[in-house]
Amino acid sequence: MPNEAVTSRGEAAGPEVVTLRRALGRWDLVLLFVVAIFNLNVLPSIAANGAVTTWLWIIALGLFFWPQGIAVIELAHRYPGEGGVYLWTKEVFGEWNGFLSGWCYWTNNMMYVPTIMLYFVGVFVFALGPRYESLADSKPFALSLSIVLLMLLVVLNIVGLNVGKWINNFGGLGAGIAAAALIGLGIFVATRFGTGMSLADFALPANARSVLNSFGVICYALVGLELASVMGDEIDNPRKTLPGAVAWGGVLSGILYVGATLTLLMAVGKTKISVLQGVVQAVSAMADRVHAGWIIVPFAFFLSLSIAGIGSAWLGGSARIPFVAGLDSYMPAWLGKLHPKYATPYAALIVHATISLVLIVLNFALVGSSVQESFQRLLSLSVVLQLIPFLYMFCALLRIGLRQPFTRGHYSRSTLVLAGLSGCLTTAVAIAVVFFPAQQIKSLLSYEIWMFGGTLCFVGMAAFFFFVYGRRKTADRRTVAA
Repeated sequence: MPNEAVTSRGEAAGPEVVTLRRALGRWDLVLLFVVAIFNLNVLPSIAANGAVTTWLWIIALGLFFWPQGIAVIELAHRYPGEGGVYLWTKEVFGEWNGFLSGWCYWTNNMMYVPTIMLYFVGVFVFALGPRYESLADSKPFALSLSIVLLMLLVVLNIVGLNVGKWINNFGGLGAGIAAAALIGLGIFVATRFGTGMSLADFALPANARSVLNSFGVICYALVGLELASVMGDEIDNPRKTLPGAVAWGGVLSGILYVGATLTLLMAVGKTKISVLQGVVQAVSAMADRVHAGWIIVPFAFFLSLSIAGIGSAWLGGSARIPFVAGLDSYMPAWLGKLHPKYATPYAALIVHATISLVLIVLNFALVGSSVQESFQRLLSLSVVLQLIPFLYMFCALLRIGLRQPFTRGHYSRSTLVLAGLSGCLTTAVAIAVVFFPAQQIKSLLSYEIWMFGGTLCFVGMAAFFFFVYGRRKTADRRTVAA
């Protein structure tokens, strides 16, 4: 029954019971995975390092993406419910580690959602036609459109996943159509004019430091299989639905990523790729070669649809983390409130959107001439914060596999140990290498200060909410009870 209601209760939240609706079916999840995982906006940053990144894609798909699918299916089977990585880490490693995992997962998206809004503006102007492309450089227009899109996504997610999921679904279809157009056009151009690439392009360059950074970004680009489990209480029959959806979503996303990366390199070349408009840039270049300029407008439209879906998926999904944390008393209790009519975590959604809005405004106020460098800084710090929960997730898988006595869940002990070990090592390496600056970074010192300082700042805020705010709130509650 798709609309069956379920209940969730925070352990320290007292007698209040909150109700969520099971609105997500199998193909809703498949499209959610595709739109959440396959993000064309990070591709130019990766492809700018050349064809050698193809090998990094293959390594990441085998050593990070496959273990991620195993971990999501196994942990969702053992610990079903709302919260995903937050819930799993708390169950295996305790309250503090669970909160830190959820906090990093949420705060990463505070920075990621604003980049999605701005990326939408940069692409959407191409859908309006050649006369309006200059609007992408207009700060008032870009700011206004970003705010309108953000507010629209918030309203749709508050109304409920049975409505908001269609933005995700249309976004998934838009991503598939845009990727198919990009890859199809690339194949046509390659067969007619050649690729312009050789085996030497796939060799590791003499200075591989900037390439190392892209491995962390690739792992970051492959996250998303866990997103549906963050909304675990809103999936229809999750134990039956989730495994097949994870498999289909993962295979489709992996094929699209590798194909789109090679297409970008064939169409533009690594030295000319813009990290902000590289995808539209590639399509424009290929369309000009085959005299098919008409394709740019519909391509930009479907890509814009995909970007809106990405924003909706991550806004709605990550907002469930402060919702559950509010129930568990580590953050203000009103974050755990549901809308009286739509039964959605509206307070957490509004807070998330408000912070994202502030960051959008600050981005316009503070970003100078080097927009690409600022984008790369935000992206790199987002990688670190996003991958910390995955390190916990893989360690949880490893701990369960080594536990004595072992109780089989969805997979055998050997599968859990192998996937957990592979995922742990790959994620640790991905976090470490992202501290190496990408080629867009001009100042090494300021970059390292930003990376180390930003990471410590967010971890410090998590410690404040857990050890200071949370304990004070618990003590006040005990005083009232006495």
